[in-house]
Amino acid sequence: MQAYIVAALRTATGRRNGRLSGWHPADLAAQVLDALVDRTGIDPAAVDDVLMGCVSQVGEQAMNVARNAVLASKLPESVPATSIDRQCGSSQQALQFAAQAVMSGTQDVVIAAGVESMTRVPMFSTTELARKNGLGSYMSPQVRARYPGVEFSQFMGAELIAKKYGLTKDALDAYALESHQRAKAAAQAGRFDAEVLPVAVRKQGEEVASGELHTVDEGIRFDASLEGIAGVKLLQEGGVITAASASQIADGAAGVMVVSEKALKTFGLKPLARIHHLSVMGHDPVVMLEAPVPATIAALKKAGLSAQDIDAFEVNEAFAPVPLAWLQATGADPARLNVNGGAIALGHPLGASGAKLMTTLLHVLQQRKGRYGLQTMCEGGGMANVTIVEALH
Repeated sequence: MQAYIVAALRTATGRRNGRLSGWHPADLAAQVLDALVDRTGIDPAAVDDVLMGCVSQVGEQAMNVARNAVLASKLPESVPATSIDRQCGSSQQALQFAAQAVMSGTQDVVIAAGVESMTRVPMFSTTELARKNGLGSYMSPQVRARYPGVEFSQFMGAELIAKKYGLTKDALDAYALESHQRAKAAAQAGRFDAEVLPVAVRKQGEEVASGELHTVDEGIRFDASLEGIAGVKLLQEGGVITAASASQIADGAAGVMVVSEKALKTFGLKPLARIHHLSVMGHDPVVMLEAPVPATIAALKKAGLSAQDIDAFEVNEAFAPVPLAWLQATGADPARLNVNGGAIALGHPLGASGAKLMTTLLHVLQQRKGRYGLQTMCEGGGMANVTIVEALH
């Protein structure tokens, strides 16, 4: 059986303490759920499940934020939901679980979504809460025995990748500038308009004039310059990474609707794309962020495709060394990678990023009349998901 994507939407991302900071994450995610139902015209009761990625599942994102988003939406109480944590790949995994449910024949309409308010539930909230309350560490005695003297760190993993692939600070800074320039060009040309769901501006602790909408990714630096980026302080003495060559902390939500062929016919839906391949791979948890490289190579081989067959790639810009190392290892065309910029310019709202990247990828394929698109992203713990879609024009 085949799985099809019939709708994909995302909010424009908000900066930390920015234009989305007043939204409760469940309510923000509910906006996306409602819009997916509205735009497809599907009966809300026909949704079999909602799978939602979220990394920091504590505080306002605790107690199954996916179910709370459903209860905040127009979906009926009969629609179940569950929250998924595969770190940065959480909502990409939600998409893959949704596709698997449809391909297995057990469900016909599944929404795969993601949400993260990094303003209201800061990164590392779960581990910090555990530390303050004496609840121990996720690093168990047996894990420590297997990796003696190691503290898993994405930042250190990014530095290790830069060293392994010979990536200089100049190369990282140049890539960061290109991310902003591509995002600026896309925003000014209106290439994000079809994928962005306008939502009301809500700043934490502020009253906002009625009718003001958030429609432009807040992290894009329209005046970015190489000189400005190069002048940002190194995050580690002797290292090559700065805050300018890393993804931005952000708030946001995104979602896609995945359906079966039966649902296409029943509800008269037009598919945007067909799921062509899905896989996930584990890799070295110390280097951690290199996993997209072997995962992509393996996925292309399994799908019977080459990098040259793919018309557009989305590789999450957690840190600039990740896409640059990926390009070097795969031989992919840089002109097809993150064509509208990436998380360095647009922000990385953790659990929402997987669905966000897929939303952008689908719209890029539609705009460019491309056939195949590939999405991958590095994930905490040393993992990577790969999803290949075939656009249907």
